[in-house]
Amino acid sequence: MDNTRFVTGFGATNVDLLYSGMPRVPQEGEEIFAQSFSVQLGGGYPATLINLGRLGVPTHVQTFLGDDLFSRFAMDAYAQSGVRPLNLYDGARMPVNVTSAVITPRDRAFTSYTDPVKITDQHRQQVLDNSRGAAIALVHEGFLDIYAQLKREGTLLVYDTGWREDMHLSNMAEILNLVDFYTPNHLEAMRITQTTSPCAAARVLAEHLPHVVIKLGGEGCLLYSGGKETLIPAIPDVTAVDTTGAGDAFLAGFCYGLYHGADLPRAILYGSITGAESVKAVGCLSSYVTEEALLEKAEMFEKTGG
Repeated sequence: MDNTRFVTGFGATNVDLLYSGMPRVPQEGEEIFAQSFSVQLGGGYPATLINLGRLGVPTHVQTFLGDDLFSRFAMDAYAQSGVRPLNLYDGARMPVNVTSAVITPRDRAFTSYTDPVKITDQHRQQVLDNSRGAAIALVHEGFLDIYAQLKREGTLLVYDTGWREDMHLSNMAEILNLVDFYTPNHLEAMRITQTTSPCAAARVLAEHLPHVVIKLGGEGCLLYSGGKETLIPAIPDVTAVDTTGAGDAFLAGFCYGLYHGADLPRAILYGSITGAESVKAVGCLSSYVTEEALLEKAEMFEKTGG
């Protein structure tokens, strides 16, 4: 890739209020004090782009920010991460997603709020204009109509999405046929394809994608390309503190590899390293690797086999 180009994507800004060290989730009418508390930017494409920026890749974060307390916090947090967001919002409400997350030794519980923003033709034009010239665009379903044009202009299209109950080829074939890469986890891949194993899911997805990448959690990552299955092992000896945002961090490392022209196994290895690092602290963006550390870890992994 031409390193003067950038990576871009649109995504709602998430602000997380993190209550950690909780023995359990409070019952109705009950108050439990957390052992620690922090306010941080949350996950989604903005988190991926921040992590990419930390790896030295120029990024354009397209999002909605207002004049409310949490939007102002997000603006400051973006600046501290070296990212200048491109704001598409000119309303008077709170367009960021605010989530209170209670983190217990067993799991997490969430309460969220946002003032939804209806995507307009003006937003679509802004996203198209802001994305022109990008080496890679992270694909958002709300702007699907502009990505075919970007692809014709030479932009690589990468898509990721969280779990949805309605995930199925019947309503996702259009986007899968358009993008160059989709990076589901194994549960999402099996849900979409109505299969019972990641390998079976990969074969179905290969009917729509030139290369299939399926995250397997602690088992590593499955690459299915040219009719061949390749398992990229997981990073060993990782103690997970908080897995929130691990997929966003994986996507950052993977896109770093694509941006620099790495082969797919190496790009996936980069993603595995950035994803593994992100789970070592509470919050999506608290723990991360520098570009120098990423390259050193990748070299060491390949020399030692993990």
